[in-house]
Amino acid sequence: MSLLFKLARHARWTLFVALTTSLISGFGNAGLVALINQALTASTAQLAQLGWQFVVLGVIVLVTRTLSQTLFMDLGQRAKADLRMQTIRRLGDASFRHLEQQGAARSLAVLTQDLDAIVMLFVRMPALAMQSAVIVGCLAYLSVLSWPILLVAIVTIGIGAAGFRVANGRALFHLRASRKREDDLVRHFRALFDGAKELKLHRLRRAAFIDDTLSPNVEAVRVQRTRGYVLYAAAASWGSFILFAFIGITLFVVARIVPVSTHVMSGYAMVFLYMIMPIESLLTAIPNISTARVALERIEAVNAELPLESGLDAPVKRGFERLVLEGVTHRYFREKENDVFTLGPIDLSFTPGELVYLIGGNGSGKTTLAKMIVGLYAPESGRIVVDGVPVSEADRDSYRQLFSVVFSDFFLFDSLLGLRIDGLDGLYETARELLVQLQLDHKVRIEDGAFSTLELSQGQRKRLALLVAYLEDRPFYLFDEWAADQDPLFKDVFYRTLLPELKAKGKTVLVITHDDRYFHLADRYIKLDYGQLVESGAGADLGARGLGSGDAYAKVASR
Repeated sequence: MSLLFKLARHARWTLFVALTTSLISGFGNAGLVALINQALTASTAQLAQLGWQFVVLGVIVLVTRTLSQTLFMDLGQRAKADLRMQTIRRLGDASFRHLEQQGAARSLAVLTQDLDAIVMLFVRMPALAMQSAVIVGCLAYLSVLSWPILLVAIVTIGIGAAGFRVANGRALFHLRASRKREDDLVRHFRALFDGAKELKLHRLRRAAFIDDTLSPNVEAVRVQRTRGYVLYAAAASWGSFILFAFIGITLFVVARIVPVSTHVMSGYAMVFLYMIMPIESLLTAIPNISTARVALERIEAVNAELPLESGLDAPVKRGFERLVLEGVTHRYFREKENDVFTLGPIDLSFTPGELVYLIGGNGSGKTTLAKMIVGLYAPESGRIVVDGVPVSEADRDSYRQLFSVVFSDFFLFDSLLGLRIDGLDGLYETARELLVQLQLDHKVRIEDGAFSTLELSQGQRKRLALLVAYLEDRPFYLFDEWAADQDPLFKDVFYRTLLPELKAKGKTVLVITHDDRYFHLADRYIKLDYGQLVESGAGADLGARGLGSGDAYAKVASR
């Protein structure tokens, strides 16, 4: 009951009405059995009255059952939507680092499988409540017929409940264990699509992934799920066996000890035979409660692992005069090297209207530094200062709004979310001009703030991501290897046209790049090596070392 109230905490009155109508329906079913039993020995005059009672009670059962099912269906979908939005908002408001640590597999499983398990609980709740009421109503009727036999029934049900509890506990253990394994399965299932090219190109890799990685996990989930549901089935069978045992004891043992009339004995037999289906239905529905319980535990665990960031509603700054990194550091574990990488301490400053290139070898920490500059990572030591004011944890989300970024592993939404495209602000015309400039106008249109298609090559998608960033009109722009997969024409447009335009608008522009032929266009450059800032200077000086030769970057990186 506490699980139900927790899931339907915003609709408790609806839940109360749904449970009440289910119970009325169940008690009504028990009443119908009692009327049938009375009709078997009633006179002709009594049959007419009992018939009208039967009709009225039957209508009440039909109406209350339909109403309870409708309400529970609605509650199930509401609970699913509420929990889904709660988890989505939690994901949206969590820090980037916590999202990276948790990964997508668990959250995706929670947003799909676990929520569906909770809906199934609500789907089964009308039957659970109704069958419980049928059983209670039948026992109440049995107490009227003979209280000594009722005591035997209660003892028998107690023994059955004890055995069921043991089996149910073991089943719940296997259910929890299998659910944890499914997180790994979801991650591997995603790899089937994300790594499809690599699997197709290497037969042995594909066979090893399917046979040695996927197959054992699928089998482990199958075994544990089977054990869990077999134990549930055993518990249900035990309940049915106890019920038949009680009928046998009542008819062949208790009836010889306690004087009971034939009418009472036949009433007991009929009621207990009628109770077999409700009891079996109740026992077989128990797994739905256990599954929903496990699902809710997982949802709460995922949310608990994602602490909320503070200051998400703080006012947003529209610009800055000076942005300074003072001795900032960041550490993280690199699996390939099996060691801890330390970035920093780094001292840097940025001002509006300057174009800065960030260079360095692979693994030198460029992208990590970029994530720290834009506020995705908080410095573990040191601080970031904007116009003389240190950026606190409460200011971090507001600070991030200063930046427009296109990372090398960018994601492109199918619409211009958060941007108003209308004639008043001129963004629509700007977007059309950029589509022409980036040679995307023949493939992509912007209709009602959405792109007409995203079925593009990686290079074209990256150009579209650049367009989105350009339209955001933020004071600080950061591009992470944007030109790496562009042809020479668009590289030239990027370095010689778009970047100077942003600089002319007073934007601060930081470009992570390996394109040595454009080094001379930067106002200044900074170079990272193994997490340390080892060199900086004017872009013209860097370009002069090997401008146009194609190997200037290699010369700089070798120093």
